[in-house]
Amino acid sequence: MSSNLIRHRIFEELREDIMSCDLQPGEELREVALAKKYGVSKSPIRDALQRLEFEGLVEIAPRQGHRIAPISIKDAIDILDLREVLETSAVRKIATDADPIDLVALDEFRKADLSSLREFARYNRNFHAKINALSGNARQADVMQSLMDNYERLCIVSLSSRRQEAQEMHAALDDHNKIIDALQARDGRAAARLCAKHIRKSYVQIMRGLENRPVVA
Repeated sequence: MSSNLIRHRIFEELREDIMSCDLQPGEELREVALAKKYGVSKSPIRDALQRLEFEGLVEIAPRQGHRIAPISIKDAIDILDLREVLETSAVRKIATDADPIDLVALDEFRKADLSSLREFARYNRNFHAKINALSGNARQADVMQSLMDNYERLCIVSLSSRRQEAQEMHAALDDHNKIIDALQARDGRAAARLCAKHIRKSYVQIMRGLENRPVVA
């Protein structure tokens, strides 16, 4: 395998482990240990850490090297507030301007793999990325992608049980279907209202789940 392919693979694997919280927020990262874990030299690990630092998922810890960016209550509030502003704006624009073919294509997201949180998180990420891409605002889509990456970690950290995982996955899928219905009916007001309700519900669940968690700053 070429050096570039190895670097890309390590970046994707390390990023996925951060997003799924297999590597916990605040956890120290040692290049030697990571190289052993992923079966590579330190060079692609160092490259991946630099890219992840640029994305805000990894940070430099004074006198300790790298660590996974921690989660804070303040940051969680900021993410959820900004997400509501941007995503409600996006669905209003989609309802008015989107191509009919693109609206029909949203049916792809009416079903999701609910067998694992990791698979559902991937589906959720793709659904919201599609919504923001359809808004036609490339800068907004880039901002939302970063928000959703951090939002995904919030969700995973805040969940306390398998039962809670299942309940929230089913509820989120139901909300997505209602949003799709409104968009396909070109009802921007309803889509924005449903989107805001969906995010505010997440706000309550996440804030409750983050209380007294040791990985939360």
